Amino acid sequence: MWFLGAVVGALLASEIHSALWIVGALLGAMLGWGLGRRARQEADDRFRAIDQRLRRLEAALEDLQPVSPLPGRVPEQDYPAVPVPHVAAVAASQAPGAVPEGDHLPSGVLPVTIPKAHERPRTEPAGEVAKPVAARPATPPQRPSPIREWLVNGNMVARAGIVILFFGVAFLLKYTYAHLHVPIELRLAAVALGAGVLLGIGWRLRRRRESYALALQGGGVGLLYLTIFGALRLFGLLQPAPAFALLLAVVALSAVLAVLQDSLALAVLGAAGGFLAPILASSGAGSHVALFGYYALLNAGILAIAWFKAWRVLNVLGFAFTFGIATVWGGLNYRPEVYATTQPFLVLFFLMYVVIAVLYSRRAAGSVERHLDTTLVFGVPLVAFGLQVGLVQEIAYGSAYSALALGAFYLLLARSMWARRGQDRRLLVEAFLALGTVFATLAIPLAFDGRWTSAAWALEGAAMVWVGVRQQRLPVRLFGILLQLLAGIFFMADLGAPAGDWPVVNSVCLGALLLAVAGLFCAWLLQRPGQALHPAERWLAYLLLGWGVIWWGLGGLHEIDRRVRYLLQGNVALAFFTASCLSFGWLARRLAWPMTRYPALALLPLMVLVAMASADHDAHPFAHFGYLAWPLAFAGQLFLLRRHEAPASRYLEWQHAVGLWLLAALGAWEASWAIDSWVAGRAAWPLIAWALFPAALLTLLALRGERLRWPVAAHLASYLVGGATPLAIFLAFWFLLANLVSDGNPWPLPYLPLLNPLDLAQAGAVLAVATWFLEVRRRGLPPLAAVPLSLAWSIAAAAAFVWANAALLRTLHHWAGVPMHLTLMLRSDLVQAALSLFWTLLALGAMVAGTRRASRPLWLLGAGLMAVVVGKLFLVDLSNIGTVERIVSFLGVGVLMLVIGYLAPVPPKEGERA
Repeated sequence: MWFLGAVVGALLASEIHSALWIVGALLGAMLGWGLGRRARQEADDRFRAIDQRLRRLEAALEDLQPVSPLPGRVPEQDYPAVPVPHVAAVAASQAPGAVPEGDHLPSGVLPVTIPKAHERPRTEPAGEVAKPVAARPATPPQRPSPIREWLVNGNMVARAGIVILFFGVAFLLKYTYAHLHVPIELRLAAVALGAGVLLGIGWRLRRRRESYALALQGGGVGLLYLTIFGALRLFGLLQPAPAFALLLAVVALSAVLAVLQDSLALAVLGAAGGFLAPILASSGAGSHVALFGYYALLNAGILAIAWFKAWRVLNVLGFAFTFGIATVWGGLNYRPEVYATTQPFLVLFFLMYVVIAVLYSRRAAGSVERHLDTTLVFGVPLVAFGLQVGLVQEIAYGSAYSALALGAFYLLLARSMWARRGQDRRLLVEAFLALGTVFATLAIPLAFDGRWTSAAWALEGAAMVWVGVRQQRLPVRLFGILLQLLAGIFFMADLGAPAGDWPVVNSVCLGALLLAVAGLFCAWLLQRPGQALHPAERWLAYLLLGWGVIWWGLGGLHEIDRRVRYLLQGNVALAFFTASCLSFGWLARRLAWPMTRYPALALLPLMVLVAMASADHDAHPFAHFGYLAWPLAFAGQLFLLRRHEAPASRYLEWQHAVGLWLLAALGAWEASWAIDSWVAGRAAWPLIAWALFPAALLTLLALRGERLRWPVAAHLASYLVGGATPLAIFLAFWFLLANLVSDGNPWPLPYLPLLNPLDLAQAGAVLAVATWFLEVRRRGLPPLAAVPLSLAWSIAAAAAFVWANAALLRTLHHWAGVPMHLTLMLRSDLVQAALSLFWTLLALGAMVAGTRRASRPLWLLGAGLMAVVVGKLFLVDLSNIGTVERIVSFLGVGVLMLVIGYLAPVPPKEGERA
């Protein structure tokens, strides 16, 4: 059926305009596919019912079991074979009069011998009742649609013939008009006579052949439409007044025939023929007034039928034809000059179908409303308003006035219906009330800019959510939430427009503020306990809370960006975030609103973002009033943590740790800037400053942290493990970096090995990390308490080795003038000799200590270092043996090795000890 629909749709659309054939084909294919799918579904239901009957019959036949012969009965007699039909034949023979004739077996019949006398079924003993076979309950048949019933069942040939005949006559009229010279009056009279004959025959056969008669009557009505409209538009044989009178008569005739015979199919055929007549007979020119006046008469007939019958298909058909053709005409032929002759027809059609929707609700529902034609109730205003916008596009604020008028109309209509019918039409009244609200709301953006529109919509959406909560109406609440989202979209779309010169009191700031307040109010309404809400709405409360918080933040940041100098924006934003989070914390307590804990506890992440952003343009964190903003922010953060403390919250534990990291980073940054400014960027002082504050903070936590009952003692693991571990790792990296890149220049002080500021700072950093590590192990805080001491000593020894070598190189740089560059130092004979002697001394110390402590691993470590020294002597130092440095290195290493051999023999193994 989809193919047939595509062909018919293409033909009809091409008659309107040659470029529209593909649109008509698609629409026709969709309609045909839908009808065919429904027809196949009904056929499947019938076959399923037949299959169930067959299964029950098979079960009944299987219960007929043979019995053993009874003694003393009549002797066996053979009976001739009698044909017994197959199960399918049995089912077919259930119909009245279905008795097989003749001796021949029809297809599907099996020959079965009648049981002999002794094989006849036995009777049930006295007192026993045969159990009936349980039959499955039959599914109650669904009442099909009258139009679908007319399309699928009945005389399909006759109906198809009427449709083809209608098209043929239309094409014949156009052909004869172009090629033949038979008087047009005669041709039209012949068509009208044929239509009358069809009507007469159809009326005579209405009782004997109802389906066939209705098809003939529908074809006759369509031909009359075609004849009259052709005489009016194509050939000019009729004046508008008599033509419209004849058309009105045909409309009344088709309506009367449909109502008298209770035939929806006839009404649909007549209406479809009437709507198609001007399309098929059109030559592409003519007056739109005549066309729309003709359609007004057709819709008047549909309105008259709607007074007596609740035929939804007819109503929707008229709506689709009227507004569909009006839309096509408007897109192709409308000009502002014809506004005065077009607007009245649009208003008339709109009012007609509003009345039809009301009549359908009354007729279909009876005394209490149960049915609502949503296609007409919601489709008519949407399509009509779309056409209205096209009509008034040249008028200033025309769309706004139209939306306002439409909203007022629906609100007054809802008020009038509620006063007259009350609860009986509650569903329709609520639909009209919603439409009135929507169009009144739509008038705002059409008259004002997007920001004020957004503000009004946000407040209106909040009011609708409040009403929906009070009345326990889910659709109203959802519409209010949707209005909030639309408000945000309109706000963003108009963000680039001028906003006004007043600070805070301007459209951007106030619009964002109203959006935020509306969203927060809706979130508060949906989270209150005791509300009869859908479970999913609890999640909507979180989304609305986030929505309101985002708009609050965007409004504030936008105002800061417009009103505050660039260098001050970071700290002002920090103060704004602090005040906002404190306000949300107050709301959580004041309104018993637990959800606002989340934006209140978002202060720390916002502080981190501000610190990262300010690093681009601020020399130090206390610049540009940062000495006020940052202490207030940390105080507010601690206050919020204390106010909303939860023992089992991992998020809050991490807040304590991250807050410590941020404090250490900002303190190190500020100390580095201060010292750097004092020394004018010279020497190693700025690098030293980066370790001072973290090391002091780590030492304070390790030695005095438990004395602070809150927050450190109350969250000891968060501070000593989660917070302090990154500080220790930072100090380790700083220790390594200082030894690799810094020359330790103590300007203006003289350089002293091991007593210069850099070496002292490194010793302090190592001491701070060691103190912290021992304190954590003492308290048994996992996971650091499980670290083996041997691993800790190995890391400490490696750090000491790196530090000692770096100190040696820095001393050679300052006292011997060796350039502080890795490549140049490796080429220096003095450096190579000093490293050889120094490593030999270190090896001597390790081996002697290993011998005295009987520690074979320590002795082997020294021996390994000694092996490195020997390898270095022969691979590096031997290349320039004539230099004094090389001679000193060989002699010194040799002497020291003799001392090692005397003082530090190899310790015995574990099994060899006495």
